[in-house]
Amino acid sequence: MKFAAFSVLLLASCTTEKIRLPPGITDVHAEWPVPEGAHDLEVIGAGSILRAAPDFHGRAMFAIKSGTRIRFRDFTVDGNRAALEQRVGLPGSETPFRRFTVNNGILIAGSTDVTISNVTFRQVAGFAILVSASKQVRIERVHIEESGSRNAAGRNNTTGGILLEEGTSDFQVVACELKQIRGNGIWTHSLYTSPRNGSGLIGLNHFASIGRDAIQVGHAIGITVEKNSGERIGYPEPEVDAIPVAIDTAGNVDHSTYTGNLFSEINGKCIDLDGFHDGEVIGNVCTSQRNFGIVMNNSNPDMQSAGITIADNTIDGGQYGGIFVIGGPNKILRNKLRNLNQSHSGDDLLRSGIYLGRGAERPAIARGNLVEGNEVSGYKLQCIAVAPGVSLKENTIGRNQCAAQ
Repeated sequence: MKFAAFSVLLLASCTTEKIRLPPGITDVHAEWPVPEGAHDLEVIGAGSILRAAPDFHGRAMFAIKSGTRIRFRDFTVDGNRAALEQRVGLPGSETPFRRFTVNNGILIAGSTDVTISNVTFRQVAGFAILVSASKQVRIERVHIEESGSRNAAGRNNTTGGILLEEGTSDFQVVACELKQIRGNGIWTHSLYTSPRNGSGLIGLNHFASIGRDAIQVGHAIGITVEKNSGERIGYPEPEVDAIPVAIDTAGNVDHSTYTGNLFSEINGKCIDLDGFHDGEVIGNVCTSQRNFGIVMNNSNPDMQSAGITIADNTIDGGQYGGIFVIGGPNKILRNKLRNLNQSHSGDDLLRSGIYLGRGAERPAIARGNLVEGNEVSGYKLQCIAVAPGVSLKENTIGRNQCAAQ
């Protein structure tokens, strides 16, 4: 179908209308003109493939601003990454991604009650889905593959997956499949001066061959990350631009829960808790990671590493240690930390099952922590080690089982 004819149809009908995409392939040369404030719009496919033409120009195939009750379902977006990839880095610290990244699949900004379901994205140069400052967003059963771009050095620049930014709230990203994504899989992000994202669920998604983080919770409150799974996180190695993490954290994140997730073959860490406080990390399993297992950090100045429960997790087959703890009070309970220090490091930190530190980005001496009922094993391992100036007596340590191999 000719693009011009179809775009006129969409423009005329998209305020209160059900739009049925034509079957087959439709080449798209520019961002489709959805009027600002569109409402009660449903875009439905029937074997429909929207393919970005080599001369495509626009923020996204679809860009919705200030929309209400918007639905997308049952079609495919082919982003033609080979023709449209731009070798750029990250936006500046005051610029949200929606004002920086082009050639996205679907862009939602300042909108309410949006659902994207059963949509396939492939070869998208930007983000498959970018949601900014919106609420009541449901992303369900979406399939994304072979997407994302690189920077000038040929490393990933975070793009390719699903991004929710700038205070997006009341969202769910569930039962999606992401594979061969150059950047992050599913993540939240807000500028330091912007509202935090909140009240979200990231669950039952599967990840395979993700170049950066499978999941990142950034600058958020009240996020549940549960029952996700994946393998080969941080691959392909030549495109990696930062230490990959199965479940990462950034900014100020509290009252959140990471539970029941399963990841393997991680070219980095299992779980990074940079900025995480007053939350729970429970019942997760990571096997074969090439860095530490679970790590606390405190880069954000508005938080302290306190009120964290890390319980009943399994870390099996790590190159270095198991759990890095700062601040407190925190609870480290009943974790199974097996086959650690496969790098055969002699460094006290790197060969520790559980390490009580003096701080990370900022000073935060481990005090008042409960470390109990953990099982630890590995090569010439120190079961529970402390940094200089940290006192075991200022923490409660008990009934841990340790076996050096």
